[in-house]
Amino acid sequence: MKETLAGLILAAFTFIVSTSAQDKPPEPDGYRMEDYRAPVPATLAGVRVLTTAEAGAIWRAKTGVFIDVMPRAPKPPNLPQGTVWRDQPRLNIPGSVWLPDTGYGKLAAATEDYLQRGLIRATAGNTTALVVVYCQADCWMSWNAARRILAYGYSNVAWYPEGTDGWERAGLDLAESQPEARTGESPR
Repeated sequence: MKETLAGLILAAFTFIVSTSAQDKPPEPDGYRMEDYRAPVPATLAGVRVLTTAEAGAIWRAKTGVFIDVMPRAPKPPNLPQGTVWRDQPRLNIPGSVWLPDTGYGKLAAATEDYLQRGLIRATAGNTTALVVVYCQADCWMSWNAARRILAYGYSNVAWYPEGTDGWERAGLDLAESQPEARTGESPR
C-alpha cells in the first residue's frame, strides 16, 4: 500500500514538473521584440536564475545590486490641454535602482546609454558585482535586460523572473520608487 501511494505521488510530481516545464518557451536566439507580458523561459544562458527565496537572501545580505527594468507608464497622448499628469508610483524591491524602459528588445542609443550609465553608478563600475535584474512575473523586459547586461561584460548577472509579483506573494515589503534620472533630467 505504501509503495503504491509513493508511486502515485512520484508520478503526480513528475507530471506536474514536466507539464510546467512544457509551459515555458525555449530561449530565443536574440532579444524578445514584442508581446513582453507572456510566459518566459526557465533559463537564460550565462545568467543565474533566482527563486524568491534566493533573491530574498541576496537582498537581506546586501550582496547584490537590484535593477528594476519595469517600463514607466507613458503620458496619455490625448490629455486635454492643461490637464495635470502624475506618474503612477512604482512599487519595487526596496533599495532597487529603477531603470525604466531598458528591457525592450531594441533600445534607442540614448536608452542604451542610460542603462549603461545606471549600471556603472549602481555597481560603482565593478563588472563582477552581482546584478539582480527583475520586473514582474512573465515579463520579457527583465529577460532582455539581463541578457543585455551580460553582453555588456558584467560577469555576475542574476535574473529574478518572478519579480515584484513573486516578492509580494512571499509577503516581502515593496517600496515606492522613482526612476533614475536620465542625462539632462532633474531628479523628482
